Amino acid sequence: MPFFKRLFDFVFALAALIVFSPLLLALALLTFLFMGAPIFFTQRRPGFRGVPFKIYKFRTMMNRSDTTGEILPDGERLTPFGRILRSLSLDELPELFNILRGEMSFVGPRPLLMEYLPRYSAEQARRHDVLPGLTGWAQVNGRNALTWEEKFALDVWYVDNWSFWLDIKIILLTFVKVFQREGISQTGQATAEVFMGSKDRESKVS
Repeated sequence: MPFFKRLFDFVFALAALIVFSPLLLALALLTFLFMGAPIFFTQRRPGFRGVPFKIYKFRTMMNRSDTTGEILPDGERLTPFGRILRSLSLDELPELFNILRGEMSFVGPRPLLMEYLPRYSAEQARRHDVLPGLTGWAQVNGRNALTWEEKFALDVWYVDNWSFWLDIKIILLTFVKVFQREGISQTGQATAEVFMGSKDRESKVS
């Protein structure tokens, strides 16, 4: 990772945490009032080269299970307040701490689930050749309205075509997309369907 990309991430993540600290505190309080504890959603996600780290987000769903103990679908656990947070991408703000710690970047492929790692093709797995990002090329080109294959192709394109000015372009486009509220969820899904692997993939990563 280029030194100035890491420097940019550190300086602006620190500045953003200072500037948005009142908003972060207000959102933390509202999350507690509407959903109780815990305030944050934490989960192990694959980072650079697939090495796991703990991601931080504001919680948007309740921990609800059916009578057998199985977790209910996202649509049944997502709260009205959570929908607002997600529609404005405010649930992602705690990831600034991940950026400050060097586990994420402002721009890069979104960190997905650990169980997806063995489901990627060798080409798709190259999305982990850079740090995961708060936003990315796939997020400004359709987000969850895209198929998994389309998103991964855009992620790999970013890996191969990274530049500082591309990052600036993606950051500016992200603000536009947040206000437009496009591609927040896949059609018929509260968030996005589970990635089970590409049907036409030629090889899987071990």
